[in-house]
Amino acid sequence: MWLGRAQAATLVGGASLGVVWMLSQALMPAAIGRAIDQGLAARDSGALLVWAGVLLGLGVAQAAAGVMTHRFAVFNWLAAAYRTVQVVTRQATRLGATLPKRLSAGEVVSVGVADVSHVGEAMEITARGTGAVISIAAVVAIMLVSSPEMGLIVLVGVPVILAVAAPLLRPYREREQRHRELVGELNTRATDVVAGLRVLRGIGGERLFAERYRDESQRVRAAGVATARAESKLTGAEILLPGLLIALVTWAGARFAANGVITVGELVAFYGYAVFLIQPLKTVGELAGKLTRAYVAAGRVVAVLELRPEVALDGTARPAAGGELVDAASGLVVRPGAVTAIAAADPRDAQAIADRLGRYADGEVTYGGVPLADLADVRARILVAVNEDRLFSGPLADGLTSPGTVDGALDRALEAANAEDVVAAVGRDAHVVEAGREFSGGQQQRLRLARALAADPEVLVLVEPTSAVDAHTEARIADRLGPGRAGRTTVVCTTSPLVLDRADHVVFVEDGTVAAEGAHRDLLVSEPRYAATVTRGEAGDGKDARAEAVVFD
Repeated sequence: MWLGRAQAATLVGGASLGVVWMLSQALMPAAIGRAIDQGLAARDSGALLVWAGVLLGLGVAQAAAGVMTHRFAVFNWLAAAYRTVQVVTRQATRLGATLPKRLSAGEVVSVGVADVSHVGEAMEITARGTGAVISIAAVVAIMLVSSPEMGLIVLVGVPVILAVAAPLLRPYREREQRHRELVGELNTRATDVVAGLRVLRGIGGERLFAERYRDESQRVRAAGVATARAESKLTGAEILLPGLLIALVTWAGARFAANGVITVGELVAFYGYAVFLIQPLKTVGELAGKLTRAYVAAGRVVAVLELRPEVALDGTARPAAGGELVDAASGLVVRPGAVTAIAAADPRDAQAIADRLGRYADGEVTYGGVPLADLADVRARILVAVNEDRLFSGPLADGLTSPGTVDGALDRALEAANAEDVVAAVGRDAHVVEAGREFSGGQQQRLRLARALAADPEVLVLVEPTSAVDAHTEARIADRLGPGRAGRTTVVCTTSPLVLDRADHVVFVEDGTVAAEGAHRDLLVSEPRYAATVTRGEAGDGKDARAEAVVFD
């Protein structure tokens, strides 16, 4: 209904042209019948020329309207498909972290490929479908006027055809819906297998998952065959039933002509009507089939659009940059313009804090004294970068920057992330495959860090940004992170001693709340629990902690 309102002008235009196109064909048998009766039978060359001219005019109108009907139909199809893609994409962006929790990747892929196409086809068929319905009504009316008996045959026959074909629609719709569900599940399985292919090979599970995928694909095949059977019955009915009506009209017309009830010209015209009716009746069947598929597809699309994000992002307040970021639940206060490191005894606590700071989870968080719930452009102001983020396929440099990235920002970001060697090895224009799988885990992590730094947000929250790199690389990143973010607020969730030692301020979180804060070296000495967390339990007393602190000198 929304697409219909959005495309009302082109839908009406296409339907109007479809009516002209079909009616031009519907009136041709009448022109031919009159030419036979008034021209050939009456030996009137003038009347013959007149009706030949009428037939020519109808042919020209049919050709012109047919071309324009096709153009409008294709436009409506593409416009509906792309509008659907746009609203689904906007919804996916709005849902953010909520989307993967509610929908599988395979379901999203199926919505964006198959369902979008079916919705577009429903808009495409409206032009021809409207013309078919109007032309059938026009032919019935003409036949009733010319011969009530013949008109009644068609008037009764068309509803009978539709009534006989109608029961075939329900099983077709049900099987189409089942097939669609299985395709979504299979796509999910495929994306999972591809995403974890390297791991599966490492643990010898590739064959197991391949067998599962094969089993599921066979279920999809069986469901597709069942759908095809139902569709073939519907398609067969579209041909058989109008054919029977043609045979009946031809037989009855021949008897009426032999008995003198109708003229030879009217017999030819009635036969022409009967033959013509094959196309509009077939189009009506096609209309029913496409609307059925579109109904199933639209339900899937609407299911996506009905999802609501776990956290709303509709604030309007715009405080000045550089304010304190305060998380009431944990007691964390992030100082503006500094690098604050969060070391949590339980990594889940650090992740929970990061989610609240980025408003991926609800919480009493303020920025510059303004609640995040009231803050406009939260995602632009506060960027949370985690290791689950993906590299984008396409040119490497394009995937590390955004349209608003200033000149030189990427170079500085690559230096701070110690990722210059990665870019130099492949080139800035190198094509990155899906998720950057040609890079090692450490290289991916450095490139993701560079992308986050290049965005240069007011507040950058990094979750374990050096967990996959070696100690030497980690030390260089720790040294460069602060200068690279000078004047900006940076939060790093980590238990890496190298990163903690370079932070301006360290906060130790235990049981979800701030237990201690200060400089890394001071906390090593004064807080045994902190020392045990960042040294993996190796610092058992103050003496060991002091010895650990000496290592960083």
